[in-house]
This record gives sequence, C-alpha cells and structure tokens, in this order.
Amino acid sequence: MKNRSIVNMADEDAPANIDAYKMWASQKFGKILDDKIQNHYDSVTLQIEDQFENSAFWINFTKNFKNYNDTYLLHSEGYDLFIDLNKPKLYRKSYESFIEKTFRKNVLDNDQFPKERKDGWITPDNWFSRVHDILRTQIIVKYLDGVDFIIKEFIRVCEENDLEYDISYEARDEGYYAVHLNSTHNLKILGYDLDLISCPITVEIQIRTQLQEVIKNLLHTYYETKRLTPLEEKMEYRKDWKWDYKCDEFATNYLGHILHYVEGMIMEIREKQMRCENDKT
Repeated sequence: MKNRSIVNMADEDAPANIDAYKMWASQKFGKILDDKIQNHYDSVTLQIEDQFENSAFWINFTKNFKNYNDTYLLHSEGYDLFIDLNKPKLYRKSYESFIEKTFRKNVLDNDQFPKERKDGWITPDNWFSRVHDILRTQIIVKYLDGVDFIIKEFIRVCEENDLEYDISYEARDEGYYAVHLNSTHNLKILGYDLDLISCPITVEIQIRTQLQEVIKNLLHTYYETKRLTPLEEKMEYRKDWKWDYKCDEFATNYLGHILHYVEGMIMEIREKQMRCENDKT
C-alpha cells in the first residue's frame, strides 16, 4: 500500500504528522502556529461561546425544552421525548483538536494535495468561518421519531431569527448515526490585530437517540485512531473490515446498524399499538 507521505508529491512533500503539518502550515500560510496563535484561538472561542449562549436563537431554542417534551408526550400517548430536560452543554473545540481537523481537511482527506482543496485551503485567516464545529453541543432523544421532532423545532427557531441553517443526516459505514444541525451566526471576534471583526460562525448541534449515543461511545476510541489515517488507507480499510468477521470493527460497526434497525422496529411496534388503542375507542 502506498504511504500518504510519498504520494501526490510532484511539487512538495505531504506532512506525515501533526508536528510536520504545523511547520508546513506556518510556511504555507504565513502565520506561525505557535503559542500566540493558540492564545488567540482560545480567546476567540471563548467569545464565540459567550455570544452564542446569550443569543436569541439559543435562548429561544432551549427555554422550550419542557414544552417540547410535553407536546411529544401528548402526541406519542405517554412517551417522553428526552432523557434529561436540562439545557444542553456547549463544548468548545480544543486548539489541538482544531489543528488536527485542519490537518485532515488540508492534507489527509485532500486527494489533490499538494494542490489546494476544491473549496480552498483552511488557513488561520479563514478557519473560524470554515470549521463548523468550533462550538458544538448534542441533544439526546429517547426514540427515533424524536429526531425529526427536534429538527422541526430547530428550523422554526432558525427561521424566526433569520439564520442560515443546514441539516446533515449522518449514516456511516462504521455504524455511526446522527443528525447534525448547523446554524450560522454573525458574531464579533477578535482579529489578529486586536480589532473586532464580524465573522460568520457555524455552530453544530448533534441529535441522536439514546441507543445511538451508546454506539457513539463504543466507537469513540476507533474514531480517534482512524481520523488521522491517510485517505488511501481509509479507502483500503473500508474494503477489508466488512469481510473480516474476527476483527473488533466487524462486531462493533455492525452492532450500530443492527441497533438502528431495532429502533425502527420499536417505532413500528409503538405506532401499531397506538393504532390498536385508537381503534378500540
């Protein structure tokens, strides 16, 4: 198998690890990825979290969680929407995780390297608007139809606040299922010259069911080890694991698909029971 560090390098070598990538990016984009850049990143992400947490969107979306649950409870004839009615916790992406993501986007998953990605390089000058999970949170619902219920409420609040939004249904070979809701907010952040600038910041809300959350936790270690795998090796891996019933991934990954199927069957049985009860009345 080809090594990523020696392919597609007619013009320049691909950095083989995070340290090499930091040196490459510093030279390529004209800003040294040092402690100063990290301190700036940490300051900006704190600003982003504070502004988003106090935004009309987030306040309006989260203040109605009890009403969401009560409406769903009535519609489903006795089933709760949430496990927990508390406001979801916001998470800021750490600097190292953030740099790692730009490494994946610019190099590892860039099949045109050393040329830039089709949508351009992710650089220190644009990365706050280009990386869409700098600030993220998750909402756990009990049942599969709860996902669509939250999506509708998300769309409603976005439109009330004139926000751009995007909905991504994630269903990966590895058994990962979730819906990612992205809303874009024009926030004021600190520029490198210490002036305040307006920047479109996308915040990610992940929605998954209780069972999907269990699978995500089981797959977490796998994702952490695989995310820095070169693109060619990822493609080769996708061909292999589905046929190797002895490998750890075979059981864990297919468990994710099986549980997703089971969740669909639970919903079908629940809806049949509701129809039967309604027919009796």
